[in-house]
Amino acid sequence: MSASRLSVQSVIDSTSMNPKRWSVVVLCFTVALLDGFDTQSIAFIGSSIADEFDMSTASMTAVITASTVGMALGAVTLGSLGDRVGRKRAILLALTIFGVFSLLGAFAQAPWQIVLLRFLIGLGMGGATPSLLALAAEYSSARRRGLSMTLVLLGLPGGAMLGGVVAAAWLPTLGWRGIFFVGGLLPIILFAAIAALPESAAYLATRDDSASQTKARALLQRVTGTRIPDDVELVAESSDEASGSIRSLFTDTYRRTTITICAIYLANWVAWFLLLQWTPTALHDAGLTKEEAAAGTIVVNGAFIVFSFLVTALLSRVAIRALLLAMFGLGIAVALGLSISGTNWTLTFALIAVAGLGIGGQQLVLNYLIAQSYPTQLRGTATGFSIGIGRTGSIIGSALGGWLLAVGGVSGYFAFIAVPLVIAALATLLFRRPTAAAAAETDVLTSDALGELTSDKR
Repeated sequence: MSASRLSVQSVIDSTSMNPKRWSVVVLCFTVALLDGFDTQSIAFIGSSIADEFDMSTASMTAVITASTVGMALGAVTLGSLGDRVGRKRAILLALTIFGVFSLLGAFAQAPWQIVLLRFLIGLGMGGATPSLLALAAEYSSARRRGLSMTLVLLGLPGGAMLGGVVAAAWLPTLGWRGIFFVGGLLPIILFAAIAALPESAAYLATRDDSASQTKARALLQRVTGTRIPDDVELVAESSDEASGSIRSLFTDTYRRTTITICAIYLANWVAWFLLLQWTPTALHDAGLTKEEAAAGTIVVNGAFIVFSFLVTALLSRVAIRALLLAMFGLGIAVALGLSISGTNWTLTFALIAVAGLGIGGQQLVLNYLIAQSYPTQLRGTATGFSIGIGRTGSIIGSALGGWLLAVGGVSGYFAFIAVPLVIAALATLLFRRPTAAAAAETDVLTSDALGELTSDKR
């Protein structure tokens, strides 16, 4: 087998998950918790910040928006960086940015400092997600990849619930500055655990130096138990793309894939954040008390978590495009149903729960779709770029809600949510996976040859 080439992903896919590989997924999930924690905690401490600095509603909107803009920019820039310098380094940099500026937030003395720090904190939070998803995907077998990526993404709503509980319980004692301090301390504590993580073997295989080959070979043997002979060259899925290059996302091979995925992300996040940010207000306008209306957010997030396991089970069993189309069809039906449900609160809350699948669940499918559509060299870049576009959709959705309620009322607001979902469904119809695939490389070892390697180990 001299001069043979072996795809790292073929080794990962053909071997079973074990505690070492699951520990990588668990650590990625734990880091994702921080994103959700900070996102929800600011909602609880915002009024305290506004009171101390006598900030207007417009000023507090700037605080929230600054974080979202930072997360969008962080996803694009640090996601691309992860493809160039490695997943682990990008995650560590994101944790450092997040932790340091959150700690500084505890000492802010002016509103402009809060806005600036929230932008920088968002930069770190958003920058970690693409590399976390890429690392979890590259350590997971084909059978468990959907589950691994789902678990990482569940860190966001899980962290949001944790952030709400911590902020509500500790705010009276610690104050808003103490919550900032806790938010900065947690990533610093996690730093050592992440530093001990192994780098992605698939990423190492994209490097040209022999030292990276040696590290990748030893790493694969350690986490899979498969012996890789020294004369076998480890390769990523494709060797033609420049690592971390946004331009590569728009080459002839990937242009259609990139444009359609970004369009789906953008439209879906407009709909999702319209629902998340404005449903309590809409329900209150429809006749519920503020406390009763707030339950809408709890219901949709809880349903999202429950439905995520159904979506995960379907990822490896159903064609991805067909699954997305079915989910968008369900989401459109939910939006139109909410527009005519009126004060039938049982029906309204049932539809809001189903929205966790039909409007929010597509996020799980889209991240899995990216992992399946792009090679290692572009996986973090594609994830970050798409999430960055999606964050833009979240800003649009958050901004549109108030205007829609004022112009169209509750019924018009819910009906409009169907519009971006229709756009997302049309983009899904146009989606095509790239035609180039690493499996087509004739000099890459076959699965039979991999079986021989595994048997050699025994």
